[in-house]
Amino acid sequence: MIAVWIIIGVVVLIGIFLWVTYNSLVTLRVRVEEAWSDINVQLKRRLDLIPNLVETVKGYAKHESGVFEAVTEARANVINANGVKETAAAENQFEGALKSLFAVAEAYPDLKANQNFVELQRELVDTEDKIQGSRRFYNSGVTSLNTKIQTFPANIVAGMFGFKNRDFFEVDAAEQAAANKPVDVKF
Repeated sequence: MIAVWIIIGVVVLIGIFLWVTYNSLVTLRVRVEEAWSDINVQLKRRLDLIPNLVETVKGYAKHESGVFEAVTEARANVINANGVKETAAAENQFEGALKSLFAVAEAYPDLKANQNFVELQRELVDTEDKIQGSRRFYNSGVTSLNTKIQTFPANIVAGMFGFKNRDFFEVDAAEQAAANKPVDVKF
């Protein structure tokens, strides 16, 4: 009779372990999905600002069509990107195109004084800060989820229920180097 109670106790403990581990993995997965959604919201907000910014700069720099086309193409690539890696690559291209646009704007003092341009720039800086925060939140969630999936004994439960590691939202090496230096924006 004692052996039966021991077996029942072990089965109950295993069940509780599976239940707790599964729920913690689901919680982490939902946090990562929420963080990815936050990134998408901020990226959309920034993408919505870009046409106004391009039109404002176009009014002053009509002969810079190559820059405008590059920004428009990069924006379209971000909109059409699927998944973390593709979105990160499109983002890196887009940020480079934006830098070119701002470099063009540097050459036009009247543009830098334009209230619409100044307001768009302020909104863009605010959005960039939010994107950066969302990236950190997402990558933190991915770290927690991936760690849980890879550590014993949770890795057994993760394998049983099909939990997979997630990709980090990473910037390329040049972007990382630029992020470590203070930005000098003169408008």
